[in-house]
Amino acid sequence: MPLAERHDTALLDLDGVVYVGGAAVEHAVPSLLAAARGGMRLAYVTNNAARTPEVVAAHLAELGLPAVPGEVVTSAQAVARLVSEAVPPGARVLYAGAEGLRSALAERGLVPVESADEEPLAVVQGYGGPDLPWGRLVEASVAVGRGLPWFASNTDLTIPTPRGIGPGNGAAVEVVRIGSGGRREPVVAGKPQPPMHRESVIRTGARTPLVVGDRLDTDIEGAHNGGVDSLLVLTGVTDAAALVAAEPRHRPTYVTADLRGLLAPIPAPVPVPAAEGGGYRCGGMRAVVDGGVASLDGTGDPVDGLRALCGAVWETAPDGRHAVDVREAVAALGL
Repeated sequence: MPLAERHDTALLDLDGVVYVGGAAVEHAVPSLLAAARGGMRLAYVTNNAARTPEVVAAHLAELGLPAVPGEVVTSAQAVARLVSEAVPPGARVLYAGAEGLRSALAERGLVPVESADEEPLAVVQGYGGPDLPWGRLVEASVAVGRGLPWFASNTDLTIPTPRGIGPGNGAAVEVVRIGSGGRREPVVAGKPQPPMHRESVIRTGARTPLVVGDRLDTDIEGAHNGGVDSLLVLTGVTDAAALVAAEPRHRPTYVTADLRGLLAPIPAPVPVPAAEGGGYRCGGMRAVVDGGVASLDGTGDPVDGLRALCGAVWETAPDGRHAVDVREAVAALGL
């Protein structure tokens, strides 16, 4: 049985999972179409608050995924719900972000404003892309410094781009934190915080969701916080070395190279159980730790080797702080 049959809904991250920049990740579109034909519901859950669900759905349709706005859940929607629960209906809210955040606030009956002098009752930040004016961060800093309730769609420090890794909304949040005196922290809605998981379940009606992502500190930790299974795909931010070094809350249920993992027989869990005779074996590969050094032997799927390596290393470090030399073993995977 593949994962697409075990779980009724895939809660899919977008950046680094379905696409990078504007282009689809290899194998993503045909894999998702096949999963949907088999009965799995697809929901697109993103910490990127810049675009509206309508724009995201249109982009997915251009890539060949027939999505509708109701299948898209953004951190802007999650944080707008939090703000609406904290201020009166119709309240003015200073936002530092893009159209996705402005639209989500309006959907909740709030009035988005851009200046600290327009009598806002709260401040909210969301990813604004490369064109976010510096002056909007100044306005947010002034308002936060005045003591207004402060919210953030998410605090991802980075975001994948076609040219490499760039600064995310978390970097802008740090600007406002420092600019407002450095004594406050925002209420955060996006992954890995529970409000984002709650928003996803409310909007999708998922009963047995599978969180699918490329980041340990948002997607996988969010699944951990929500008590649901997770699948890490190696098409975005997280690489093999980062997974081996993961602390417990960042350890996924499964790991696959890409979204084809939804369709194959359910992969071995991460970590795999200890093998008879010592070490950890997955497929044709075995990992051991001896004298503080990890090593691999055998042949087969490199992702099997990664699963085995995680088992061997994590056994030595239940809390995630291991002192094992994994450099040679990770390099041997070629991932």
